[in-house]
Amino acid sequence: MASSYSSPYPQQPQNPQKRPSRGGSARTALGVTDFLQTHDQLGTLLPTLERLGALEKACATALPVMFETCSVLNLEAGQMVLAAPNAALASKLKQQLPKLQNFLQQQGWQVNAIRIKVQVGKIHEKSNTSKQIALSNRALTAFAALEDALEPSSRNSGLKAALQAMLSRHQGGG
Repeated sequence: MASSYSSPYPQQPQNPQKRPSRGGSARTALGVTDFLQTHDQLGTLLPTLERLGALEKACATALPVMFETCSVLNLEAGQMVLAAPNAALASKLKQQLPKLQNFLQQQGWQVNAIRIKVQVGKIHEKSNTSKQIALSNRALTAFAALEDALEPSSRNSGLKAALQAMLSRHQGGG
């Protein structure tokens, strides 16, 4: 990618031809890049975005688990600003700043100070996919027998309702 901007910071080699294609996403990414390069005012953003992206990759390499939900907001005059999704992670990250700063300096980044901003709106949600356990016919029969054997009382009503719901879910879904 040719650019008139030359940065003192190390950058990842950009080779659009070697990007993996995921259903046309490479074409879209290249289209955005081409647009940014040809647009007068937005063209100046591309080198900054590339630099921050490379810096974020370097930070993720230094602190892989901790940096999953963090991001680099800015790097100006040797001062890097990081975003953390909550105060607890910001506190843990603050303890690792000397290690991160040393790593970045060894990689050639001119980072003299690091600040952390808590940005609550940038919460990384883990997938909430629940595992569905398939019960055997024997297990389903045993639960149905248990539900039938329970006497109808107010003390057993919650358990009977839960058993009925479980049985209907497993019989209907599998």
